[in-house]
Amino acid sequence: MFPTKLLLAVDGSPESTHAAWLAVELSNKLASELHVVQVGDIPSVYSAPEWMTFDPDFRTRLFERAEHDARERLEGQLQEIKRSAGEVVNAYPRVGAADVEIVRLAEEINAGLVILGNRGFGPIKRAVLGSVSSSVVRHAHCSVLVVRGSKAADRGYLPGRILLAFDGSREAAAASQKAIEIANGTGSELHILYVLPAVSHLLSVHHFPKGESEASLERAKRAARSLINEQVEQIEAEGGTLAGVHLALGRPDEEIVELGEKLDASMIVVGNRGLGGVRRALMGGVSEFVVQYADCPTLVSRQEEADRHTRLG
Repeated sequence: MFPTKLLLAVDGSPESTHAAWLAVELSNKLASELHVVQVGDIPSVYSAPEWMTFDPDFRTRLFERAEHDARERLEGQLQEIKRSAGEVVNAYPRVGAADVEIVRLAEEINAGLVILGNRGFGPIKRAVLGSVSSSVVRHAHCSVLVVRGSKAADRGYLPGRILLAFDGSREAAAASQKAIEIANGTGSELHILYVLPAVSHLLSVHHFPKGESEASLERAKRAARSLINEQVEQIEAEGGTLAGVHLALGRPDEEIVELGEKLDASMIVVGNRGLGGVRRALMGGVSEFVVQYADCPTLVSRQEEADRHTRLG
């Protein structure tokens, strides 16, 4: 089922505002609780007024002041959300590293989905500074919706076109369930995409003899069509209605982003293999590429979160 508890991270930026609009739409249309967090920067002792440094508890007071500032900024964000017809269950002012605090709070309140904006840094700046959204995608225990791009924001994100990328894995199946519920709950079109790796990649991975390349590609296409048919049947069995079925040949990450642009998608939904904390920190992947380069919100569905809810149920 679609997560019943959403955690929206805000920071006052335009991207954060777009994330809030989408969070309100999802919360209202899918009957999910909306929780909001504002993380203030870790205060520097060098930024404190001189008079405060004589106070033996000045470090504590410095953090209290930072938390007060975060609370004030959060109040402003909550007023904007209320004007957008959003109902917030709980709000949390925090101080610290934004990605760490967001992930920690998501675990504390057992959120099923974290929603946040992405500032879309270029590759050099992203390599130097890192990215809060990328870190949250890698380390959060639950699914993450990263909102980037403002094309759809002017007219409202949903209803629109939702692109589900799948590869036949369990992670893709969990992503499929979320895509179906969002499409049904918001009246959005649902499109699915299966990307067949290019021939050069197939040959390098499976070590096919050169003379068998064409035959290998045909076998791969037949297998892909079979997977697509199974996915279509599964979606229809779960009450979904497909507006488009797409098969592409190439790099999965690039093909997903390209089709999302062609469809003018309002959201892309992809699965995440749910790697452990260390492996998530060291490895990127298709989902991270799509988050960084898609010109629309990307929902990264995590399988371990679905497994946990299944066990609890």
